[in-house]
Amino acid sequence: MQAPKIEKQMGIEVYATRATGIGGTIRENVEDFVVQEVLVDGSIAQIEASESCPNRQVLGCSVAKNRYMLCIMVKRNWDTLVAVKNIANQLGINSRQIHIAGIKDAKALTAQHITIEAASAEQVRKTHVKDIEIRPLGYVYNRLSAYYLWGNSFHIRIKAVNHPKTVIKKRITKTLKELQAIGGIPNFFGHQRFGTTRPITHIVGKAIIKKDLEKAAMLFLAKPSAHEHPSSRQAREQLRATGNIERGLKDFPKQLRYERSMLKHLVKHSDDFAGAFRTLPFKLQEMFIQAYESYLFNEFLSRRIALGLPLNLAEVGDYVIAIERSGLPVPTIYKTVTSEKQAEISNLIQTGKLRLAIPLIGFKQNPSEGVQGEIERRILEEEEVSPADFRIAAMPEVSTKGTLRAAITPINNFSADEITPDANIPCRYEAKAAFMLHRGSYATILLRELMKPRNIIKEGF
Repeated sequence: MQAPKIEKQMGIEVYATRATGIGGTIRENVEDFVVQEVLVDGSIAQIEASESCPNRQVLGCSVAKNRYMLCIMVKRNWDTLVAVKNIANQLGINSRQIHIAGIKDAKALTAQHITIEAASAEQVRKTHVKDIEIRPLGYVYNRLSAYYLWGNSFHIRIKAVNHPKTVIKKRITKTLKELQAIGGIPNFFGHQRFGTTRPITHIVGKAIIKKDLEKAAMLFLAKPSAHEHPSSRQAREQLRATGNIERGLKDFPKQLRYERSMLKHLVKHSDDFAGAFRTLPFKLQEMFIQAYESYLFNEFLSRRIALGLPLNLAEVGDYVIAIERSGLPVPTIYKTVTSEKQAEISNLIQTGKLRLAIPLIGFKQNPSEGVQGEIERRILEEEEVSPADFRIAAMPEVSTKGTLRAAITPINNFSADEITPDANIPCRYEAKAAFMLHRGSYATILLRELMKPRNIIKEGF
């Protein structure tokens, strides 16, 4: 089955399974897509506050005042970075004083841990932002980072499924069986990495690494999408046609806060495109480059699958990485597969001690060798980029060394046993899916295998 056109623009060109999808839609309501963060110590950020005290404190937090206040942030229909900025504004601090372990889905109900620097529980409890709740837990010695994140627990409703219960169950079972045979789902970067309604983040990133910051800025500001709000689209089209930054600032809707921030800077400093990008949250600046890395990774993985190369066995020249007891991959502990060690390494992959890895290209991370290396070099040639391009002189702070990423990610605690009539559509059904994925992996990649969507925007991706 062919992947939708928008997915191909993100480098997601194939499916790992041949089973027919169940169809349906996700995110009809915010509560249909629930995400709860899981830390490496097993702590889960619950949507609902618990009255019972845990046997152990999250990350060893205590009542003794320290530099970092650990909290749970529950948000409905909020972009993570925008939510953090709003909380920081309420507290009168810089948004860089709030730390997260991972970015969560925007169109969802999510719970995650955050640390807030130089804030008290009393101050935190006084914050009031619509559809955001902050619950202080205690104080910790270290600020939160991805190091403390194990993964995420998902509870998702797939609605408007136009098949009988028996067919739905059969198709889900068949898809899961195929995925389990290869050890999990292809570890593609998901749709939200690029922007579903306007997938341009990676295109902006490519322009930055090609040292054309003016082009990058105008792509971000003025490249319209047929799927965004008409007022946003019209403002972008006008800016693209005229190049008039001052008029753009007047025309751009207030909800385009990042674009307006860049436009304000360019009104005063018309040629300082690096400075315009630096008005954005640093994580967003990094995300442009990371999105292009992600696009290349998706292309590398798509073509491997399309050529029929295995994901659960090693080919000569492949990278493999170690796996912790927790199941998390360790990209810094790796090997390149040789013909002498190929059988031994394939056996270690099968037993879960190693995992096939594919490069996230950076100025210190080179392509694989062997057949996989040929795939990667061909794509880099097509894109006219090299690892050295990821060292960015004009914005050195967003330069990236690169790393390795597991080619597949396991599916933990999957269930989809509850299939009930859809309350809003006669003769349609709703399937409730629950599962856990490791950090950096995307629920939508599993859902696309289950659903085989034809129109990812209409179907909620």
